[in-house]
Amino acid sequence: MIVGAKRTQSLAPQFFAALNRRIAELTAAGHDVIRLDVGSPDMPPPAHIIEALANAAARSDRHGYQSHNATPRLRSAWSAAYQRLYGVKLDADLQVLPLMGSKEGIFHLALAIVNPGDVVLIPDPGYMTYAQSTRISGGEVYPLPLIRERGYLPDLGSIPGSVLERARILWLNYPNNPTGAVAETGFFEQVVDFAARHRLLVCHDAAYAQVTYGGYVAPSILQVPGAAQVAVEFNTLSKSHNMAGWRVGAAMGNTDALRNLFIVKSNADSGHFLPILEAAEAALEGDQTWMRQRNEIYQLRRDLVLQTLKKIGWQVDAPKAGLYIWLPAPDQWSSAEFVQELLESAHVALTPGEVFGEQGKGYLRIAITAPENRLREAMQRLTDFVHRRG
Repeated sequence: MIVGAKRTQSLAPQFFAALNRRIAELTAAGHDVIRLDVGSPDMPPPAHIIEALANAAARSDRHGYQSHNATPRLRSAWSAAYQRLYGVKLDADLQVLPLMGSKEGIFHLALAIVNPGDVVLIPDPGYMTYAQSTRISGGEVYPLPLIRERGYLPDLGSIPGSVLERARILWLNYPNNPTGAVAETGFFEQVVDFAARHRLLVCHDAAYAQVTYGGYVAPSILQVPGAAQVAVEFNTLSKSHNMAGWRVGAAMGNTDALRNLFIVKSNADSGHFLPILEAAEAALEGDQTWMRQRNEIYQLRRDLVLQTLKKIGWQVDAPKAGLYIWLPAPDQWSSAEFVQELLESAHVALTPGEVFGEQGKGYLRIAITAPENRLREAMQRLTDFVHRRG
């Protein structure tokens, strides 16, 4: 018997890996499963991005190893995007590090920064990779409760001084996964000041910043004066450009953090596929107006889900951004039980809130990443399921 390393024993099996197996079993048995669990965009990227990939892949000189920090043009494209979107000026060579998806950088950053025994401040509920990367690096997770009464913003003033003395990283994520909450520039100003006083590295995951509704514009933490001295922002084309499977992201901001992240990254991979890098350049440099129509489609889906939940009798906040609806499970159910029964009985897959932390218990996450006809069918199945179960 091969025994795993002690570091892996601190990690729970990834929820979606187990869910995928069960859905595969149900599908093989002839059941039609509608997936509203994972936030994987169902619409394709615009044609010009796909054409850039195809044209590059057809060239014989595009198939070798690439630099660990991608191409100068891609770094410049990320820098130009931040100038265009946020008025933030970044040094493309020192303050931009392209990644194989933001998840890769999020996971590797802990290995680059966190020593055994260091504390990492993590939102609860929050994206599970923040905590998993902390544990595998030997760090200690200190959860920051996100509650509705505070707009799902952490109460930084509640962190004990003894914790702050050992804290190295503060994770944030707005627009938020899973709650859909947003943060404004004023909150980021407080965070930057807090981080400077306590010598913290702020890591802001901005994956959903360009999926917004009703004219809302999500800010970047790097807009705050002095933010680049204490913060790194992770971004990705997964959600903004419908390119989740392409694995294209970037980390921007603090040069010391990026330098250490690069050391880990350069030992962990051998660079990305050049045609994907060139397609990413096309994505960032090309027409961006198509996103407006894409976001309108998501907004229609959001409203469809909210209308269904209201008819069932559930009052849910309408998110201004992101791909998720966050709602309490019915009183008689735990969220895990509800999700399991819904999958087995109605063949609709949601995500139980406890996947995202202790504060997620009793909540459900619905992803709006299915076409309208499938979403309508899922909502009808959900309605029928709730009515049957009382």
